[in-house]
Amino acid sequence: MKRIACAVGLVVLVFGVAILARTQTQSVEQELMKLEDEWGNALIKHDPAPLDKVLADDFMGTTANGGVYPKAQLLEFVKSGKEDIISMVGDELIVRVYGDAAVVTFRDTIKMRVEGKETTYLERYTDTWIRRDARWQCVASHGSRIAQK
Repeated sequence: MKRIACAVGLVVLVFGVAILARTQTQSVEQELMKLEDEWGNALIKHDPAPLDKVLADDFMGTTANGGVYPKAQLLEFVKSGKEDIISMVGDELIVRVYGDAAVVTFRDTIKMRVEGKETTYLERYTDTWIRRDARWQCVASHGSRIAQK
């Protein structure tokens, strides 16, 4: 009888730990999705302050044409308002969590105004996040333009 009780207790413990781990992963996924949304909103509003919080000081971005830019350059660019982003609609969002690291991939439909002319294009992004000092920070981002048909 004791063996059965121990076995049942062990099974309950294992499932409890698995459920707790899944709940924590879902919470991290939701937090990272929220941070990605805040990033997009900051670009639309030309507000570098939210980006200053979520980008690591050693952040490095890669553009669709292979250019690279550090955090300071991105913050200055957002502040300048050189690009007038009207909307960014993300989909196909996948968050993969690896302990204190995570990779977020998604597709964005971006509508913007350049020199008075509206244009829409698609990009696919891969963002790499690290949890430092109990908060998530993006350390790298890569965007690739999706060819229009």
